[in-house]
Amino acid sequence: MKPQKPATKAYSENEVVRLVWLAIFISVFSFLFYNRRGDVLLYGDAVAHINIARRVFDSKTPGLLQLGTVWLPLPHLLIIPFIASKQMWQSGMGGSFPSMAGFVFGVLGIFRLVRAVLSRDGEVGETAKAAAWVAAIVYAANPNLIYMQATAMGESLYLGFFIWSVVFFAEYVRGNARSLTKCGCCVAAACLTRYDGWFLGAVLMVSTVVFPLLAKNARNGAPQSFPPRFLVPPSRKMIARFVLLAAAGPLLWLAYNAAVYRNPLEFANGPYSAKAIEKKTATVNPAKGNLFAAGSYFVKAAELNVSESEWLGRLWLALALLGSLAAWLSGRGRVLLLLWAPLPFYGLSVAYGSVPIFVPTWWPFSNYNLRYGLQLLPAFAVFVPLGIYFLAREAGKIPGLQVFTGRWAGVAAVLGVLALATGSYTRIGRADPICYREAAINMRGRVALDKQLAGWITSLPSDSTLLMYLGEHSGALEQAGVPLRRVINEGNHRVGKRPADPEGLWERALADPAAYADYAVGFEGDEVWATAKQRHLPALVEIHTTGQPSAVIFQARSQGPLPSRTPAGGPPAR
Repeated sequence: MKPQKPATKAYSENEVVRLVWLAIFISVFSFLFYNRRGDVLLYGDAVAHINIARRVFDSKTPGLLQLGTVWLPLPHLLIIPFIASKQMWQSGMGGSFPSMAGFVFGVLGIFRLVRAVLSRDGEVGETAKAAAWVAAIVYAANPNLIYMQATAMGESLYLGFFIWSVVFFAEYVRGNARSLTKCGCCVAAACLTRYDGWFLGAVLMVSTVVFPLLAKNARNGAPQSFPPRFLVPPSRKMIARFVLLAAAGPLLWLAYNAAVYRNPLEFANGPYSAKAIEKKTATVNPAKGNLFAAGSYFVKAAELNVSESEWLGRLWLALALLGSLAAWLSGRGRVLLLLWAPLPFYGLSVAYGSVPIFVPTWWPFSNYNLRYGLQLLPAFAVFVPLGIYFLAREAGKIPGLQVFTGRWAGVAAVLGVLALATGSYTRIGRADPICYREAAINMRGRVALDKQLAGWITSLPSDSTLLMYLGEHSGALEQAGVPLRRVINEGNHRVGKRPADPEGLWERALADPAAYADYAVGFEGDEVWATAKQRHLPALVEIHTTGQPSAVIFQARSQGPLPSRTPAGGPPAR
């Protein structure tokens, strides 16, 4: 009899419980911190995510078609239950809960991944336990991820699905063929969260076919590049199920766009796509058409997410590359190399797509899409400890440094990782996380405009109907607490009549604002503003904010004069 295994299992479960509670504490504490400072809704995209979700049930034309086209639907669907409350909607708290859950699951996933990959024959040794804990701490303590998970942004949610996709794939490679279905479910969720998941799904589909072939070659005596140990090789049915699950997300989204917008690629080339925005704003992409430069900008953003110091950032990258080499040489850890999948995806997206990344230390010396660098945080969290352990172990072979052998190499590695993470993360905390600064710098004008506009909208009659384009400044309505069912917006079309619907509510209201709305809120250059000017609607309030288009409240039909008072949020507007 061997009673050690049940005891080991119980000990392992206790570790998981402690880690989960630690992750929950970090998540909740950081959320309360940023929420108290009013920083949860700094990102314009976070505000947009919350209001897209709200429009599904709070709109003049409610329904799933309010999900739009550019952003994938799963984050919005997960937000919906938490923003049914007006208070949770206005504060932004409801939008943070899915991100916070993604953070907790991501931390647990990093722990399980490292422990499983480094264990031998199902036995978790001291090295595997220590490496798992260190990797989980490096991931969970990152200040940029901690801030992003407190918002309605999708980074931490996607990372959770990404990490668990690799976890289940690693278990599949190590002999548990049933994990392939779980992997497929996580990939499907990732594909419906961010477009990164589409690339991940393609990589894993290819790997799923390759790994069984390598296992078959190994049984036939052929040399083996990877070490799959299938006790029972996966059946064709299992592989087919995985492929269907992994492809389900992209296929569903293409079908949705084809049915609703009559263009399956509406999200990629439609009027609200990143490509259209790039043309409209004439954004300069310094890495356009240059794959190496694009990859360099992405890697630099990843470095800035783990360290404010240039040399420390390079040290993180060097150690991660060394750890990747150690994983490749060890054989057991080669499946971990899937954590580098974001690098080719973002390299291709920046070079040949419409996804520029600006870093403050390189031209054009700005902050834009730096949060994308967080996609390499799982790779840093896993490979940096492996790289330091590899250095400590090799140092033990040098005469005079034999102390770094066996257990002491592991101790040195743990101390080295903790020292590096503490030094780097402390500097980030002192300077404010780069993801936070990106939002604070780029969204300052939008936040000020929304605040002033919300004050004036609050002064309008509570039963009035507004005509307003919600693409940029839906946050003003959110702050004012105006139900979206009182607002005619660009999403109010008939089912199956998008993107152009001459008989749609939005188009009819634009053609004759006075017949449908009491007030029109226009932003210089948008359709509402152009219509109001063309029809000579009287302007009641005009708001000017640095770096933002002028906002004007027009009177569409007689409702009495606008209250002459200073709105909450600023001085009287002109």
